[in-house]
Amino acid sequence: MAFTIKVNGAQHSVDVDGDTPLLWVLRDTLGFTGTKFGCGIAQCGACTVHIGGVAMRSCSIPVSAAAGKDVLTIEGLAGPDGKLHAVQAAWVAEDVPQCGYCQSGQIMAAAALLKDNPNPTDEDINSITNICRCGTYVRIRRAIHRAAQTKT
Repeated sequence: MAFTIKVNGAQHSVDVDGDTPLLWVLRDTLGFTGTKFGCGIAQCGACTVHIGGVAMRSCSIPVSAAAGKDVLTIEGLAGPDGKLHAVQAAWVAEDVPQCGYCQSGQIMAAAALLKDNPNPTDEDINSITNICRCGTYVRIRRAIHRAAQTKT
């Protein structure tokens, strides 16, 4: 069945089963490989994207649920001029990643948090439940606070 989804501002028509997880449509069908597969059960957050402006785990969202909605992936987070989003710039400045695998999901979750709460406390940041196996949480927290200071 064909579904139309808008990814990073561009319309895409995909001919896949409606139950196909959005993650696999983004990665395998459309080539947006910045969104990562982690656990497959919506626990780790490596697959976090924004759907209709809300951070969601794309491994657990069927493509049929994303049809007709705006989907933003890590590839679309930077501005059209290539300028990094404030969260991306803070990630670089704070040297957050070690292995980097979870970072696209972490960044997408942080960007959504700052959109809704431009001046988060440490407790607010703790509401981000993405998992980092390398344990870079101290740097993640610093990066989110840095991004908040630059007014995403």
